[in-house]
Amino acid sequence: MNGHSYNISMKTNVIEKMEELLKIAADQTRIKIMLCLLDEGECHCGCNARGCSECTCLSCMIEKCVGDIVNETGASQSLVSHQLKVLKDADLVKTRKDRQKVYYSLKDGHIKELLNVVREHVLEEK
Repeated sequence: MNGHSYNISMKTNVIEKMEELLKIAADQTRIKIMLCLLDEGECHCGCNARGCSECTCLSCMIEKCVGDIVNETGASQSLVSHQLKVLKDADLVKTRKDRQKVYYSLKDGHIKELLNVVREHVLEEK
C-alpha cells in the first residue's frame, strides 16, 4: 500500500457524490463540450506550463459562448444548451454574462486536471 488508508464505510456520502459526478461527466456530448473548453493554447498566468492544458490557474480558463461550442462540437444548439445546463448544475462549468451573451468555462483547475488525466490514460492504453 502507499501509506494511505481510506475508511470506505465512513465516506459513503463522498463516494456517492463521486459516482454522481462521474456519471454526469460520462456522456460523449458533455465530454466534447468540456474538451472544447480545455484550452490547448499558451498559458497566460506566468506559471511556465508547457500549454494551458497543463495549467490549473483560474486566470487561464478560456470562455466560449454557445455558438462557438456548437461549431466546435457539431452538436445542435438545443443539445449544447441543455448539456451546458447539466454541466453547470453539476458544478463542472461556470458562466459569465456580458450583455446578451453568456460565456462558459470550466469551473476550476480540477476539471482540467481530470480531463487531462483521463485523456492521457486512454492515449497510453495498448
